[in-house]
Amino acid sequence: MAVIPSVSSEDSTTRKRKKHPPTTDPGHKPLAKARKLEKNGSRTAKVEEKILLLESQIVDSRQHYNKIPTLIRYCQDHHEHSRRAITAAVAVCRTFSRLMAVGIMSKSRNAPENEVVIVQWLRRQFEVYRSILLDLLASDDPTMQSTALTLLMRLLKEEAESLGLRPEKVWRDGAFPSIVLGIANSASSREAREEFVGKYMQPYDDVRYYGFACLSDICNGSPSQEVLDNVISLLNSLAYDVGKEQGTDRLYIAKSDQSRSSISLHITQQKQAQELWLKILKNDLTRPQRKTILGMMTLQIAPWFTRLELLLDFLTDSFNAGGSMSLAALSGLFHLMQEKNLDFPQFYPKLYSLLSPDILHSKHRSRFFRLLDTFLSSTHLPVALVASFIKRLSRLALSAPPSGIVVVVPWIYNLLRNHPSCTFMIHRKLEHSAAATGGGMDDPFDMAESDPMETNAIDSSLWEIQSLQTHYHPNVATIAKIISEPFTKQAYDLEDFLDHSYSSMLGAELTKEMKKTPVVEYEIPKKIFLRNTDSPDKDSLLLKLWDFS
Repeated sequence: MAVIPSVSSEDSTTRKRKKHPPTTDPGHKPLAKARKLEKNGSRTAKVEEKILLLESQIVDSRQHYNKIPTLIRYCQDHHEHSRRAITAAVAVCRTFSRLMAVGIMSKSRNAPENEVVIVQWLRRQFEVYRSILLDLLASDDPTMQSTALTLLMRLLKEEAESLGLRPEKVWRDGAFPSIVLGIANSASSREAREEFVGKYMQPYDDVRYYGFACLSDICNGSPSQEVLDNVISLLNSLAYDVGKEQGTDRLYIAKSDQSRSSISLHITQQKQAQELWLKILKNDLTRPQRKTILGMMTLQIAPWFTRLELLLDFLTDSFNAGGSMSLAALSGLFHLMQEKNLDFPQFYPKLYSLLSPDILHSKHRSRFFRLLDTFLSSTHLPVALVASFIKRLSRLALSAPPSGIVVVVPWIYNLLRNHPSCTFMIHRKLEHSAAATGGGMDDPFDMAESDPMETNAIDSSLWEIQSLQTHYHPNVATIAKIISEPFTKQAYDLEDFLDHSYSSMLGAELTKEMKKTPVVEYEIPKKIFLRNTDSPDKDSLLLKLWDFS
């Protein structure tokens, strides 16, 4: 039988526990790390409490003004202690705002010398603090950027209202140019740019006006491509209706001189914006930058211009770049011609020059036909001009892929419906004797002529479309026959044809339901490789083509 060990007579509660050496088990590391983080968090909380205590002491008594540099030093330590730096930055901003509000940072005429010394010292500390905020604005932390921007704009307003400075002096000679420069220079300030536009530049007329002026100074000369990208991105996010009804300006900083017209900023900012865009366009822009600007042309650039002819050089250069850039440039030109009555006689010759053999093979084909349909939608265009576009596209369709032809034919149909005078090209009779005898005729259309008014297309015919009626692709042959039939349909919707491609047309054929099984021969032959002795005329097609004997 097992014996139960006896219990020691010593009270177990009075015994000392044996100390064990600290364990080296890796499983205890997270616990140690958590304790360290808790300790650091506790230390940060104590520092934040100290910051708030310093703020209250400085505001309560001028004896504690010498503690302002201590608060500012906390703002500088933003790389390792961002939370502490933000707390200190907000505290210093509140401190200086209260000092300005009560007039301590303003010089009075009869102030004693020691007061003047204090004011000068406070202003120097204020400049140091503001330079730190500008550094925070260029940091990589979006939270830091947002906080710095908010504090800088608040101090800007406080300076004008509490120190009695003229708004123009604050905007032009104060920190505002440095704020705009910091936003434009920083590569990581996308959030700051969006916040600057959304909270300040878009709702306030004075911020927008002086913002245009500062950006104009930045773009003057040869700024880097990074700066240009940031400026264009900032202006692209500005959604402001230039043509809205003019009224009282909404100002971020109230004007001290109320005798001035409150409508002056709204009138002059259009001129300021025009000057800014002209300086941007004079720079050596990259292709992506040009594409972005062309996309902004109709809604965000042209409304600011009082002299639209100043945009012609940029649009012409963009057109000469070729490709999709040419289409975007023509779209901007057409908008200016249609909405702003801009006179540009070379528009249709330039559009005609884009009708090259590559256009029906291009990936931009759908976009091109959408724009082309818009450009030629007017019924007041000359007949000779419209005929040239019809004839040239008909000629290009002869060597185009089926997916391109099925777009060209409905487009020609719609154009003939809108311009009945061009229907003579369908029904033109062959008058030359050589043509009547089957020898053919010379087409009067000059394919090499660059001027659409001089191609003699109106004297030609659409024989190319008739040729397409025997195209190898059944869909192309079927749609080409609509030109030879009565024009009973009002118009075709081009959107039904623009997205066709080789893959879509092949997919349509493969998924088409077969109504009847196709046959190779009318009668099934009894013999395939041997001749039919009873009826030689009923031999298989294979034996008629090859001899297997």
